[in-house]
Amino acid sequence: MCSRAGSRPSDEDEKMIGNITPDLPEKLVGYLRPGAPGLLLTCGADGYASSAFTWIVALDAARLRFAVDEGGSAMANLLRSGQASLQVIGPGDLTFLVKGRARRLSERIAAAGPYAIMLYEMQVAGAKDQSWPGVATTALAYEWPAGQREAMLAMEQAVYAEMRNFQP
Repeated sequence: MCSRAGSRPSDEDEKMIGNITPDLPEKLVGYLRPGAPGLLLTCGADGYASSAFTWIVALDAARLRFAVDEGGSAMANLLRSGQASLQVIGPGDLTFLVKGRARRLSERIAAAGPYAIMLYEMQVAGAKDQSWPGVATTALAYEWPAGQREAMLAMEQAVYAEMRNFQP
């Protein structure tokens, strides 16, 4: 179950959490700067975790931007608590869980076309390296149907550009 906003972890929880850096490591910023898919994790009203696929871009070591579907449970959870986690799984040994406070920047990402997708920005509270020594992961990636592939890849790149360049 999710913990309540603002609650401090117990000493036992701290042991299980491990080392969390307050900012994003450079290798994670480098991977996310052009844009990458990830998982948005939020806490539901019922206290259980909820996940949704998202697009993520890094602005710097302290701020990430991500996409949120309008009307979904992630949107409701973010409006209620403002807390989010982003799971990033990249090539090689790049596996991070990033936590922070999120705020809505825009009601609509225009480049997402017909899809109702909002733009959020996270102020990073911490990033945990979840890689395992000697183990490589396969990057999380979207695979579009052949007939839609080129159009969807172009849209995805346009979404990343809009997310990076948006001026609040």
